Amino acid sequence: MTVRRVCTRGSKLARAQTELVAGLLRAAHPGLEVETVVISTAGDKDQVSSLSSGEGVGWFTSALQEALLRGDADFAVHSYKDLPTKQPEGLVVAAVPAREDPRDALVSRGDVALADLRERAVVGTSSARREAQLRVVRPDVHIRPIRGNVDTRLAKLDAGDYDAIVLAFAGLKRLGLAGRASYVLSFDEMLPAPAQGALALECRAPDSATRALLAAVDDPESRTAVEAERAFLAALEAGCSVPAAAWARLEGGSLRIDGFMASDAGPVRDSVSGEARDAASLGRTLAALLLDGSPGR
Repeated sequence: MTVRRVCTRGSKLARAQTELVAGLLRAAHPGLEVETVVISTAGDKDQVSSLSSGEGVGWFTSALQEALLRGDADFAVHSYKDLPTKQPEGLVVAAVPAREDPRDALVSRGDVALADLRERAVVGTSSARREAQLRVVRPDVHIRPIRGNVDTRLAKLDAGDYDAIVLAFAGLKRLGLAGRASYVLSFDEMLPAPAQGALALECRAPDSATRALLAAVDDPESRTAVEAERAFLAALEAGCSVPAAAWARLEGGSLRIDGFMASDAGPVRDSVSGEARDAASLGRTLAALLLDGSPGR
């Protein structure tokens, strides 16, 4: 019997995502046994700091990567959007399973849509990306930070601390809570975080046996889209630190990526299209376009 140890965070969502991956792997490799190693990360311990101060810097991933490098586990399951754009030496993303819905969802008291929220409603989010885009479509609302796992945030909403909160729709779906979504924001209203809804299966680069096991659940279309989005993010980080969003997908044989960023000069949004094999280049091209301040709409 083949055995592989997977490390994950202890939250309900992280455990659900890990079980999803384990099921995919067992289906692809009958007889495979997957053992779970739960690890606490900096993001789990710090429930005070704004998420924006830790996004993309390894808050929720570095402890798992350290466990891989120590040999405490064979692979890790990450929410891909939490991974820094720079890959640690000795590790590789061996698979990106089929992506879940990348859109954001509004969960509101009274189960109302974004347009129907009361004037100056209190909306909970600690994401600068979400806040910047909310201010475009509903400039009247008051944004209030919120931390904690999905259950904690929903409890704060239900207690009346907020009129609405914004969460990743993928997380709600994976927890069996899709019905809590009052309104799923369209891509025109809010672009997602780069790689939102995608999972990254990371392992040690020299471990060819584990890489081969994980490769069986890789989805090339999802990997290509995420590659473009993360190249976009990496290029923006090289130039400045701004709230940013991106969504890439295959359309009619070509790859299109829409991007958003907000700065002191205001929000800008644009898109580019090209060959799927040029995914990373397209992401960098879009970042340069937005940094030049030449929005297409």
